[in-house]
Amino acid sequence: MMDFLLEKAKNLFRLGESLSQKVVRGGFWVFALRIIQQLFNLIRLIILARILAPHDFGLVGIALLTMAILETFSQTGFQAALVQKKDNTETYLDATWTVLIIRGFILFTILYFIAPYAAIFFKAPEAKLIIQVVGLSILLQAFTNIGGIYFQKELEFDKYFVYQLSGTLADFIVAILVALILRNVWALVFGLLAGNFVRFIVSYFIHPYRPRLNFNIEKAKELWSFGRWVLGSSMLIFLIEHGDDILLGKVLGATTLGLYQMAYRISNLPATEILGSIEQVIFPAYSKLQDISDRLQEAYLLTLRATAFIAVPLAGGIFLLAPDFTQIFLGKQWVPIIPTIQVLCLFVILRCFSWTTGPLFEAIGKPDIVTKLASVQIAIFAIILYPFTRKWGMIGTATAVVIPMLITQILGGFKVVLLLRLPVVKFLKAFFLPLGTVILTIAILMVVKSYLPVNIATFVFTGLIGGVIYLSSIYLFGNLLNYSVKEIVQYMSRAI
Repeated sequence: MMDFLLEKAKNLFRLGESLSQKVVRGGFWVFALRIIQQLFNLIRLIILARILAPHDFGLVGIALLTMAILETFSQTGFQAALVQKKDNTETYLDATWTVLIIRGFILFTILYFIAPYAAIFFKAPEAKLIIQVVGLSILLQAFTNIGGIYFQKELEFDKYFVYQLSGTLADFIVAILVALILRNVWALVFGLLAGNFVRFIVSYFIHPYRPRLNFNIEKAKELWSFGRWVLGSSMLIFLIEHGDDILLGKVLGATTLGLYQMAYRISNLPATEILGSIEQVIFPAYSKLQDISDRLQEAYLLTLRATAFIAVPLAGGIFLLAPDFTQIFLGKQWVPIIPTIQVLCLFVILRCFSWTTGPLFEAIGKPDIVTKLASVQIAIFAIILYPFTRKWGMIGTATAVVIPMLITQILGGFKVVLLLRLPVVKFLKAFFLPLGTVILTIAILMVVKSYLPVNIATFVFTGLIGGVIYLSSIYLFGNLLNYSVKEIVQYMSRAI
């Protein structure tokens, strides 16, 4: 009996080691993808911000909001169910693909006919045709090869890298070329469609699975038992993440919406856009470790520490450099967004923390926790959003986004500690040591910046010195507080 238990323990250890290697390798590809994508997106953003007006960005924002409402409130959650499912995934692929195609046609039809009413709602008649054309991307996504789900399930993110980057490059090239020729909102629209079309084509080149129509109701019902919770949380999270856009566009117009969405993109670009795909790596990894409590606890703590180590200083850097970046790279027409960017930096930090907890709850079979936390968040958000927006404009909207996020992430943190039986000191240290170090770094650099002119040289100098101060400080305090920066660095170096 003892030999049997020892052998089982060894097998579990081998599983953990093999999975750890896959997670590291997958994490490298996801991180590399996000870095490259965001470099292209940043260059694209700067170029288009110089050519197009805030109103153009607002019009596309209205179209994407309208499409996102339909997509979110009809979410099946089947893809997440397939990733979470341990065995016999292939038998569910055709049924999933069939449901997604039917859903795609229905959504496109609805979007086409409600476009005039959406344009009236936002008081932007120019948005009607844009909404109808953007709706084509729903069909392209519906017909994409469902076999690509294995890129995430089996942590094959090298192939996912090719799939995603091909669309990013297409969007980048088409958007800039059309902007230089037409100099209007259609540059953003055609870039979006080009990216989705190229991803659709590439999905059939990089995965051998060939889906077929299969109206298997039983399979769909089985996936729905998990997916309904994903739908519930997706609906609530959508209202949390885009309720501000909807209200701002309705109350203050397309131009203000364009300004606000630019502020949101810039504040989110370095941290959450780079770390946003962390869910794609840790969700399947957590799912495979859902029955191995000690290794799951270890995996979560390392993920939290690595996330905070990267996300907090990046958000702090944006807070510090937002005035210089806006004036130097975007131009005077975008200066009003600076205070909003700085308020949203706190949201960025909280959002990165939520990306370590949500996949954990889903992986251990408790997606209802995500839904319940989102319910609390949306309730607070709904109460304060309108009065804050009416009184303080964009800054008020940003503040109304931050407050409920802060409350629910505190509640989520308590839940994680209880479920994983985490030592509270280790949990708090993983997040608050980088935060305290960043606050100290910002305080020092704000004094230094007050004596320097606003130009590219100062911008680069401040960023480099800030990085040196942060790394030096967290290494020093880490040694004093038994916080192993070396372990995080080694983890990242192994990925590279």
